[in-house]
Amino acid sequence: MSAFIQQLPALIGVVIGALGSYWAVVRGERVRFLREREARWEERRLSVYTDYARALKKSVTLTYRVAASLGNDPHPHPLTPEEAAPLIEEATGARDPHGEALLMLGDPEVVAKAREWVVTLLEMEAFLRERTENPGAWQALLERQRAGREGYYTAVRNDLALPPGHSARWPVLPVPGGTGSSGSTGDSGGRAGGG
Repeated sequence: MSAFIQQLPALIGVVIGALGSYWAVVRGERVRFLREREARWEERRLSVYTDYARALKKSVTLTYRVAASLGNDPHPHPLTPEEAAPLIEEATGARDPHGEALLMLGDPEVVAKAREWVVTLLEMEAFLRERTENPGAWQALLERQRAGREGYYTAVRNDLALPPGHSARWPVLPVPGGTGSSGSTGDSGGRAGGG
């Protein structure tokens, strides 16, 4: 019996070492699993955020083109409201599923900023449905849209812990033969390339 008692500390040490090793492996696997799961959800959220922004931007570009046909915007490729109607309807229909995915997976701050952006877009669309010819009022809507887009992108970057990005505001190139521009910053479709 004394031989067993002499071996008991070594045996206890082996058991404790095995349990410690098992615990370390299990803990490491759990940490790795949680990190991989978070990375997958971040990728998915980035995809949802990007899809929503693209869908809104498609609608925004269509509003620029219609506004150009009404004399409110210097976009080089105007569309009459009649020509644009089916395209706007298609863009609006495509926007809805992206909005639902955003509601499901998006950070509350990102969703709030997305709502601000889309509300301005809806006001732009209403402005054009009424066939308003008022470049000054259109310019104010453009500035709100640009601020809404910038706020959305900032919220996305904050949610995904990305570094600050470009504001997409840069000087607008003058329209050949035109007398004005759509403001000091550009994002009107094909003129300056912004968004």
